[in-house]
Amino acid sequence: MSQLLQHLNEPQLAAVTLPPQSALILAGAGSGKTRVLTTRIAWLIQTGQVSPQGVLAVTFTNKAAKEMLTRLSAMLPINTRGMWIGTFHGLCNRLLRAHHRDAMLPQTFQILDTQDQLSAIKRLLKSLNVDDEKYPPKNLQYFINGAKEQGLRAHQVEVYDDYNRRFVELFAAYDEQCQREGVCDFPELMLRCYELLSRNQPLREHYQARFKHILVDEFQDTNPLQYQWLKLLAGNHSAMFAVGDDDQSIYAFRGANVGNMAQFEREFKVQNRIKLEQNYRSFGNILNAANTLIANNSKRLGKNLWTAQGEGEPIRIYEAMQDTQEAQWLVEEIRGLIRDGFNRSDIACLYRANAQSRVLEHALFNAGIPYRVYGGLRFFERAEIKHALAYLRLMENAHDDTAFARVVNFPTRGIGARSVEQLQDLAKQHGTSLYAAVPYLTGKPGSSIGAFVKMIEAMRFETQNLPLPEIVEHIIHASGLLTHYQGEKEGQERIENLNELVNAATAFISEEGYRMDAPATLGDAEIQIASPLAAFLSHAALEAGDNQAQAGMDAVQMMTVHAAKGLEFHAVFITGMEEGLFPHENSITEEDGLQEERRLMYVAITRARTKLYLSFSQSRMLHGQTRYGLRSRFFDELPEATLKWLTPKVQRYTHSHSSSAWDELPPVVEAYRKKASHDSGWRIGQSVVHAKFGEGVIVNIEGSGTDARVQINFGRHGLKLLSLAVAKLEAV
Repeated sequence: MSQLLQHLNEPQLAAVTLPPQSALILAGAGSGKTRVLTTRIAWLIQTGQVSPQGVLAVTFTNKAAKEMLTRLSAMLPINTRGMWIGTFHGLCNRLLRAHHRDAMLPQTFQILDTQDQLSAIKRLLKSLNVDDEKYPPKNLQYFINGAKEQGLRAHQVEVYDDYNRRFVELFAAYDEQCQREGVCDFPELMLRCYELLSRNQPLREHYQARFKHILVDEFQDTNPLQYQWLKLLAGNHSAMFAVGDDDQSIYAFRGANVGNMAQFEREFKVQNRIKLEQNYRSFGNILNAANTLIANNSKRLGKNLWTAQGEGEPIRIYEAMQDTQEAQWLVEEIRGLIRDGFNRSDIACLYRANAQSRVLEHALFNAGIPYRVYGGLRFFERAEIKHALAYLRLMENAHDDTAFARVVNFPTRGIGARSVEQLQDLAKQHGTSLYAAVPYLTGKPGSSIGAFVKMIEAMRFETQNLPLPEIVEHIIHASGLLTHYQGEKEGQERIENLNELVNAATAFISEEGYRMDAPATLGDAEIQIASPLAAFLSHAALEAGDNQAQAGMDAVQMMTVHAAKGLEFHAVFITGMEEGLFPHENSITEEDGLQEERRLMYVAITRARTKLYLSFSQSRMLHGQTRYGLRSRFFDELPEATLKWLTPKVQRYTHSHSSSAWDELPPVVEAYRKKASHDSGWRIGQSVVHAKFGEGVIVNIEGSGTDARVQINFGRHGLKLLSLAVAKLEAV
């Protein structure tokens, strides 16, 4: 017993050895929550309070469940194979298999993953002759899953209007189709299991008597249905051991409800709340920054991380002029870390939005530094980017069969698989490409595919004299890709990636200095590239090629902050720390949204063990144009003593004015306003950029004297920034 408990600190020991009562364990980042969970199970078994079969432990990932089982096997000489330790969906699947008749399911029912579910919904819409443009399959999928995660069947969903009523009807038809085919999607596993336990009292009482101890990991991420399921299993006599951290609740968009923690305390009359605050991961400066930041959130259950490891190095902050400069700085810092003995896999680059990865990937690619995009695809491998590139490839070469087949019916335009198959047969028969075989295709298929060909030819004609970035932007709109993703409930990220493709084209032209009359060279051979578009497509293909690290290869880790939860690294870079980007512009107008963004920043900070870098840029590309921004408000919420500015930091004073209230501004700004009113494109050197005047103006005066800098935000989102070098302006 002493061997089992000897490595625990005082709060951990108190949590592990609690009496058989419900408890809430507030486990901060890096505080050893997995150790507490597994040791609690081992202690209960070893002291004879419960048998291995009397424990139910719930995790959110299979990886976490396997780790718990592995640790238990090392702690106790027992066979863990039969233990009920797994994810919510895994445990529900196990229970439904055992009681399939009571659940009204065939014994061999199949589970639909996300893609299978979407395919089933598309089949349903087709069989009912439903317009999938008016009722997009993905939107219906989100609607169905969202309702199920709230514990609702179709007849229980509140109807607001005719459009919503149709979604409810399709939800009911989808459920009937799944029942008929004997399949379950992921949310159905939870809902079906909950319904089974709700209506079958003998079965419910059996499991309540069996599982006297229920342990739940990442409790802050539970949704309403998962919490109700846990309540059913616990009944009035089981002890629920809930481990979580309300400061790391970042999945509200998936239905997670951080309020479940407070509700659990009330409903289970929890008398034992233990805080695990000693952090074994990070140094003091990192933890102090995280604590001070998250203290700005309200309604916290409250805790303060600390460490016995010392303060460590300060958090380094870098301000770049442009996003490309930010990326180059990141590359140089990574090279320095590698020279200092860091493995590349010990280094992580985090960003708020997927679209940000493109500039960073490009810099790492050019530097020859292997990288891996964790939990996602590299920029040029993302589906929406491959769709856009397929259209561009057809613009350059209409006989590209792979590109043709990829987008002939995407976005959907009523061209079925049978029509494409007929076209492929004709192309083979005549020895031509799919594009060239279209005139041989007759009837409705010929008409539909012929319209697609005419669209491609029209786009080629309309873009023949346009610069490359405008070609890309035109194709994104004219192809229907933008409209398609605007119709998706979660299409915003894909739209951001498509906009980033325009930026990629702009950056490519700038970097390559591409000229129509200058041949490109490769080694000793001179290669004439027909157009900037052809060169850009080659560039995209190369960047999508070999630089992604293979499994087991030492590589820099790249990921969104959401994907980083649960991970840790020796060195962490948090990039793009600008207003509207982090915190994201969709969140900053609502208190709850801003608090979730702050929790997201807290998660990002606490991923770092020894070194933490924060960076932001005065400007970055958006829609092929330069966007000017302010540094994130989160910098003002970090303790100055923990920070080290790698670039000079000046005091910021902010005043809000209407567009006409210029009398309070410094004379130098007034002089600029007069000049700008006559010449909207006026520039002074490299550091002065003029933005069109908007209705609202925020003026930031940084520094004083000849070192002063004036920052003026234009536009309703405050994302356009006018930066003036005062000394240069006065000289003029």
